[in-house]
Amino acid sequence: MSSNLEYLDPALIPLEQKVIAYLAAEEELRKATVAARNLPVTEAKIAEAEAEFDQRPATGSFDQEADEVQQKLQNMHEDLEALRQEVLELLPVRDEFVKVNLGYGPSRVGAFTVTALDGAVDYELRIVH
Repeated sequence: MSSNLEYLDPALIPLEQKVIAYLAAEEELRKATVAARNLPVTEAKIAEAEAEFDQRPATGSFDQEADEVQQKLQNMHEDLEALRQEVLELLPVRDEFVKVNLGYGPSRVGAFTVTALDGAVDYELRIVH
């Protein structure tokens, strides 16, 4: 019975908070990636609407939206990687799951060893919720 309640351990609260932040950042990155992929379609619709009114852009102006979107995506990737590293540091063990409370019962988070083709060893973060 006590093993079923180990996810309520107060020592795991910082890990739980980081995992929740990681999942939120991952979701925001997913949404931003979809929005970036749809950007050409959106720009085409805007250009079509502007063509109806025969408006020209101001002299010397240029579209920076694509660059801003790419910079935003890069920043989101970096933030997600930083959160991933923080979660890995908070995990008490490697290569097995730890039960945590993500707000709706026991969930699991773990870091598992992954070997690349070049022999480099890294950890893959796995979250089951």
